[in-house]
Amino acid sequence: MKTSVLALFVIAVAIVLAGCQPAVDTNRNAALATASPQKAAFDAAAIEAEVIKLEREWADANKTHNAEAVRRLVADDAVIVYPDGSVATKADEVRTIESGAITADAFEMIDPKVTVVNADSAFVTGRSVIKNGKIKDATTKKTIDISGEYRFLDVYSRRDGKWQAVASQATRIAK
Repeated sequence: MKTSVLALFVIAVAIVLAGCQPAVDTNRNAALATASPQKAAFDAAAIEAEVIKLEREWADANKTHNAEAVRRLVADDAVIVYPDGSVATKADEVRTIESGAITADAFEMIDPKVTVVNADSAFVTGRSVIKNGKIKDATTKKTIDISGEYRFLDVYSRRDGKWQAVASQATRIAK
């Protein structure tokens, strides 16, 4: 008898469960789950032009000691790697420019190539030439010749509608 009662109970549970509907998933938007993703439209040529313009402004800011331009162009959380391997922040970059520690007759950008990743990020690579460039070392007070040719990589991100450098790296090209 106990076996037949247990068998009837199992059968009754199976019948009840068979009639149940699966629970509705309220954690997802069903329209988004079934919609095909679309790429956001953006004007890559306009982004390229803007990034090149900003690169030229940054180079010019070094030459003219325009710290305001650097404050606008460089993100607060930017990471800058100088050719000697030292790492700097936006505050370090602004301080160097304000102090007049860098002097040069020219900061030329050669062969810049902008790669647009998406509507809000891009990076630029290229070569730069510094003519008659000098920097006064804050620690040793010695003047160091920084004239020469460099390869650079600068990463830009659009934040709150404006483009800013978020990372920068330069490497001196050996003669």
